[in-house]
Amino acid sequence: MHILVTGAAGFIGSHVATALLERGDTVVGIDTLNDYYNPAWKQANLDRLSASDNFSFQKIDFSERAELEPLFAQNSFDCVVHLGARAGVRPSIVDPLLYEKTNVQGTLNILEAMREHGVQQIVAASSSSVYGNQTKVPFSESDPANAPISPYAASKKALEMYCHTYAHLYGIQATCLRFFTVYGPNGRPDMAPYLFTEAIFTGKPIKKFGTGETKRDYTFIDDIVAGVLGAIDTPKPFAIYNLGNHTPVSLNEFIATLEDIIGKKAIIDQYPMQPGDVEITYADVTRAQEDFGYEPKTPFAEGLRRFVEWYRENRL
Repeated sequence: MHILVTGAAGFIGSHVATALLERGDTVVGIDTLNDYYNPAWKQANLDRLSASDNFSFQKIDFSERAELEPLFAQNSFDCVVHLGARAGVRPSIVDPLLYEKTNVQGTLNILEAMREHGVQQIVAASSSSVYGNQTKVPFSESDPANAPISPYAASKKALEMYCHTYAHLYGIQATCLRFFTVYGPNGRPDMAPYLFTEAIFTGKPIKKFGTGETKRDYTFIDDIVAGVLGAIDTPKPFAIYNLGNHTPVSLNEFIATLEDIIGKKAIIDQYPMQPGDVEITYADVTRAQEDFGYEPKTPFAEGLRRFVEWYRENRL
């Protein structure tokens, strides 16, 4: 297949692009290489991908419609894997307009380019944050997801709605994947696995928000990649799938597990719960299991150990 991967220089995008290349697909990656975190790390991801003759890269901002036109005019894509986005709940509260431009307008630009150039399949990254502060667990795709509590969550809900609209109007096969707290080697430095690992190694305090009883369904990157490939290979007229580990871990358990792996106690700075944070995320993955055999295989402690090993070798 000839596949466009947006956000190809990022954490999830670079892993997905690598897996596509390894199975023989041709991949065109786009990214803005913005400074949300160190652009040199993103460039290092691209350098690894560029070792393959089947990978090419263009620096493109998909929130600018005009930048997409030459890309789509010069390529006949079989599928768009839309992973590029402004990520993060708390930063979206500070700058909601940026999140609207990138995640909403940018997605609409992608869909319009697909419509105009006859591209028939998109697999797009949504988020568990669309469920808001839902108390019914585990979260199922059939549950209401109409009460987001951050601009980031609202932008991902909008992505799903636009995908549905274009599937309905133009027959584009659209699959939206609700990712649940993805972590692993090369992970983003603004997320808890990276922040806490760095803090413990360097003897700096961890910022602990709330009592530590909040829970997240941490999902290892290899399992997410397997789910993305399964969705690419199982196109639907329109579908939404949870991709999670189906095993929520409390913040207290997370810190204790990390201390055990590193062999050093964390210094804790206590803070109140932050606006936009939810109490729990917990994926029901039955639909993905039934439709394309999704089966998360990495227990949290094992995945965290592999992340710490990567951090020790690459960032310490």
